[in-house]
Amino acid sequence: MTTLKDLIAQKEALENQITQLRHTELAAAIAQVKALVQEHGLTVEDVFGGVARRVKTAEKVTNKVAAKYRDPVTGNTWSGRGLAPKWLAGKNKADYLIA
Repeated sequence: MTTLKDLIAQKEALENQITQLRHTELAAAIAQVKALVQEHGLTVEDVFGGVARRVKTAEKVTNKVAAKYRDPVTGNTWSGRGLAPKWLAGKNKADYLIA
């Protein structure tokens, strides 16, 4: 009858064998792929069908919206989008419309 210690030892031995065999097979596969790539003169685009790493394009361009409201005291403006500024809070917006 096998004991728990024996089974654990067998498990560890099998895991070591699996790890070693995996490394060996991966090394062989990588060598084979490199040989094929070199033999046929392939590029990353040929193998993976596109650019390996896409270069970031320009930042998203946002168009400015024309100001609709102006504070006559400070000259600050607001387009009417987003939160209303503090200088306009509690006041009639029509009084600050830009003509």
